[in-house]
Amino acid sequence: MRHRKVGVKLGRKTGPRDLLLRNLAASIVLHERVETTVTKARAVRTLVERSITRAKQPTLTTRRLLLASLRQPNAVAKLMEVLGPRYLQRPGGYTRITKLGPRLGDAAQQAVIELV
Repeated sequence: MRHRKVGVKLGRKTGPRDLLLRNLAASIVLHERVETTVTKARAVRTLVERSITRAKQPTLTTRRLLLASLRQPNAVAKLMEVLGPRYLQRPGGYTRITKLGPRLGDAAQQAVIELV
């Protein structure tokens, strides 16, 4: 039974799953719009929203925490300098997931996750 089990495994072990979510989160931060599957979009939403919430406080500690979680200095720089000040007045809900329909190759449900 999956009682009280949080998160999605995405058909991967822990290490590759963490790397996938970090890279996807960094891509969302850098490009502000990424097309992926619905399951991956829902899984990465929490990571992106927590990162933006942290980036609202422009401190060195916050920058180091974001760098530890995303591991891409250019994504952290954009979070701290652009996205943090942009969403300073917004209390949450920084992302939007829009479903697109099935993918042609394997019929996986596609979605666009973008920053609001």
